[in-house]
Amino acid sequence: MGEYTKEDLINFEAEHETFVGIDSDGCVFDTMEVKQKRHFHPLIIKMWELEKIESQLREVAEFINLYSCHRGTNRFPALLKTWEFLKDHPGVANSEVELPPTESLRAYCESGLPLGNPTLESEVERTNDPELKKVLEWSLAVNKDIDENMRDIPPFKWACKAMEKIQGRSDVIVVSQTPEEALVKEWDLHGIDKYVEVIAGQELGTKSEHLSMAIDDHYQKNNTLMIGDAPGDMRAAESVGAWFYPINPGQEEDSWKRFCQEDYDKFLAGDFDESYQQQLNEKYEALLPSTPPWLEQK
Repeated sequence: MGEYTKEDLINFEAEHETFVGIDSDGCVFDTMEVKQKRHFHPLIIKMWELEKIESQLREVAEFINLYSCHRGTNRFPALLKTWEFLKDHPGVANSEVELPPTESLRAYCESGLPLGNPTLESEVERTNDPELKKVLEWSLAVNKDIDENMRDIPPFKWACKAMEKIQGRSDVIVVSQTPEEALVKEWDLHGIDKYVEVIAGQELGTKSEHLSMAIDDHYQKNNTLMIGDAPGDMRAAESVGAWFYPINPGQEEDSWKRFCQEDYDKFLAGDFDESYQQQLNEKYEALLPSTPPWLEQK
């Protein structure tokens, strides 16, 4: 399993007239809930000793990472949002639990650096900041826990059928904010890495940057498509002028089946237009609210 670099994206050569970018977690693999609930969130509770507000932490973290318009956010901004949302949670305000400081984490998230363990390690070495040290320790522990203890989850059946259909007709890359090592391992394990030319993880930049580097001037605007389950996938597609095909949370197999049987052909035929994009977006966005339930209840 080789490593991918930014040069693989910058020097990406178009072999077909059309291009498809595909997200991984929650899109091709039904791994979002398992990773968050069994690995990310328990380690937040453990590392910051938040057992007293475990139920509130889980409610906030699940809303941000799974059930809201923030779904699919990179782990570091998602952690920052977790601390911010917890401040306004009624169950936390009365708990006398002191939440962690966020100044250094915020500065890192807003630094413009590719958000991942390599750059965070460099920042920790540069600053010796205890706040960032704790975040790095948590992030490394999450990766280790997932690598050693997460059960194997196969890709969605219709996602595989769709990629079989796409292969040989469009150029395809993985566009993800998951660490590359985990991505390559997962795609290789299930034998689906053969369907894509590049597997781009968080180390190569944001999803928008992945798409921008790969697409460059190789394709006409209407011939590029991003498939994903998170609002960040939609924004990445919009940033480069690509169409967005949503894999609706909770309706993943149905979304992939429709894509495989109808919408990929629509895309190839040039019939994927603004009106149809709006229809898809409205159905998708209705599934992911922006206001958390504990604030709606006020």
